[in-house]
Amino acid sequence: MGATILADGVPEVMKAVRENFKAHASQIKIMAGGGISSMYDPLVNVQYTLEEMKAAVEEATRWSTYVLVHAMIDKAVEMSLDAGVKSIDHGTVILKKNIKRMAKDGVWLVPTAFLILQDVETNPNFTTPEKQKVAKSVQEGQKQTLKWAKQYGVKIGWGTDAFASRAAYDRMMNEFPARAPYFTNVEQLQQITGNNGELVAMAGEMSPYKDGPLGVIQPGAYADLLIVEGNPLEDIEVMVDYENNFKLIMKDGKVYKNTLK
Repeated sequence: MGATILADGVPEVMKAVRENFKAHASQIKIMAGGGISSMYDPLVNVQYTLEEMKAAVEEATRWSTYVLVHAMIDKAVEMSLDAGVKSIDHGTVILKKNIKRMAKDGVWLVPTAFLILQDVETNPNFTTPEKQKVAKSVQEGQKQTLKWAKQYGVKIGWGTDAFASRAAYDRMMNEFPARAPYFTNVEQLQQITGNNGELVAMAGEMSPYKDGPLGVIQPGAYADLLIVEGNPLEDIEVMVDYENNFKLIMKDGKVYKNTLK
């Protein structure tokens, strides 16, 4: 699919970024460090030199857009901030000083709370005792990161990292209850609508959504609307059972589901 590219050294990184934009990418995502379920990259690994990461950021800036990173541990986050990235995906364990720095510099955090905080024994991504041990080791850090991010005013997006299979997509909505101890219902709804729209719009001319703003209800905006059974302001879990509770789904003015009576 060309969804991923291995690039070593500054020239290869620059070429990879350019090739992605040639293929109509809107942003560039870099793997700044290892992961819990990665086959080859341990969690403690920091990938790329600062010069390589800066090369990606500089090239994206020339295209009037930005770089976001997969980064789970603080040293990967810190290098990403030094390079000038605009969004941290996961951000599982971040020291307070770098949380404050993110808030000061306007760098976004897009946590994946359900992925990290669910019972690791039932997570299909953590299939070995070693992966389960690593996952458990970062859970307390994830909880603290979410608390600090809210406390210090870091911009928060709403994501899940659930993809690739029907079963994975079915687990997406569990992100709502996973975030509930850390964010109010209103804050979560803002994250998944206006906040995410603002983050996407940072891609500027590379954004595929050029006809109006995303994530808001106003004249001239994309007509992306839900009519939901129940009140998510009072009970965020009405968003979890989307098959029964989403009565109308409209995207860009086109109705894809309507079970209203």
